[in-house]
Amino acid sequence: MSSLIHLIYASVATQAFGKAQLTELLRQARATNERLSLTGMLLHSDGSFFQVLEAEPAVVDQLYQKIRLDKRHEQFTMIIKEPIAKRSFASWSMGFSDVSPKELATISGLNDFFHGGSCFNKLDAGRAKKLLAAFAVGRWRGNIEGAERQGNIAGAERR
Repeated sequence: MSSLIHLIYASVATQAFGKAQLTELLRQARATNERLSLTGMLLHSDGSFFQVLEAEPAVVDQLYQKIRLDKRHEQFTMIIKEPIAKRSFASWSMGFSDVSPKELATISGLNDFFHGGSCFNKLDAGRAKKLLAAFAVGRWRGNIEGAERQGNIAGAERR
């Protein structure tokens, strides 16, 4: 059995990301992730990214260093890096949801945090886990865009 980790980080966009730019970013990420057997999810809100990468440690570390060199991102904050027993996003090479600050403010325990457009890179590990817990119970999963690893319609409720 191989060991798995997840790395959760946040970054801020250096440029405006419209639908076309986000689609291209996701196309590239999904192709890379599929090749590396890496899974995860990406939330985008108001120029801020929150991403979970799941794979073997060497794969995650190498991809994270590559992402850090990407000129489209800055202000990186590694929030959590730890071993996991199983993948939380095994169905997705990169699940994605574009969420509004208003939607984020409705999460219990975070409703004071996103007021005023604060970005994801100010999250601590506890708040990041609350965000993941909200996602795990179904928030945004129905709105996930893009290809799943098995090629089914995106947004299926699977773990």
